[in-house]
Amino acid sequence: MKRCRLCPRMCGAYRGRLRGAGYCGCGTQPVVSRAALHMWEEPVISGSRGSGTIFFSGCCLGCAFCQNAAISSELRGRAVSPQELAEIMRELERQGAHNISFVTGTHYAEAIIRALRLYRPSVPTVWNSGGYERIETLRALSPYIDIWLPDYKFALPAVAEKYAHAPDYPETALRAIQFMCRCAGENRIEEGVMKRGVIVRHLVLPGNLRNSVAALRRLSGELPRGTLMSVMSQYTPAGRIDGFPELGRRLTAAEYEKILDVADVLGVEGFRQELSSAAEEYVPEFDLRQPE
Repeated sequence: MKRCRLCPRMCGAYRGRLRGAGYCGCGTQPVVSRAALHMWEEPVISGSRGSGTIFFSGCCLGCAFCQNAAISSELRGRAVSPQELAEIMRELERQGAHNISFVTGTHYAEAIIRALRLYRPSVPTVWNSGGYERIETLRALSPYIDIWLPDYKFALPAVAEKYAHAPDYPETALRAIQFMCRCAGENRIEEGVMKRGVIVRHLVLPGNLRNSVAALRRLSGELPRGTLMSVMSQYTPAGRIDGFPELGRRLTAAEYEKILDVADVLGVEGFRQELSSAAEEYVPEFDLRQPE
């Protein structure tokens, strides 16, 4: 067992192979809930054949409204060794994946690095995370990651504390994303598919427009010019939201249009989801399925 300091919570908890005493409750061996081609990412990530997404169970952030609560809090899935994880990457690549995407893997970063040392895919690798990262962990990952796909969920500390018990999120995530931008350099997109770069996602939450306006202003003002952003409207009530009545509904068209207007004024480049994306059918089925 070892003490863990992979994420910004720095809980220093002991983690066994399958379980740990820390905030995430996870052990050191990755638990994979799904590994399959995924068509519902940004167009430059999914391309025509899909992104080879590997969904990990557990999470160091633990947002109350998590769309993937079935795996982030219930730890459903199959434990895999670094060797097995390397084979999953190989199989997704054989299926034609445009990239290999590690979804919410921060708490398993060390094992993911070991897997990437065993097998380095010939397609780009994607670090798909909630943005709540330690620079030290990102530095260890940086030689192996081509595309960074972080969230920037909260720009207001009070909102971050309310929904994720992480009032340090706005500053911590911003520093992490700035580091990602330095690692990636200029975006490289070939034939409509990203090979290297950064896309920052922001999910607009109902009843939280001040947070979204602040997030877009912060990102547009403090990230390198031309950084791509993905403004997302896919929020669907899920997770542990009983104590948050404002989250018990989907985003309205008026709310979303207001945020898109702000994005236009700020000159935000990137992607904007259709409001129709707020549907349960777009949440992956975490059936523990491995590549066929």
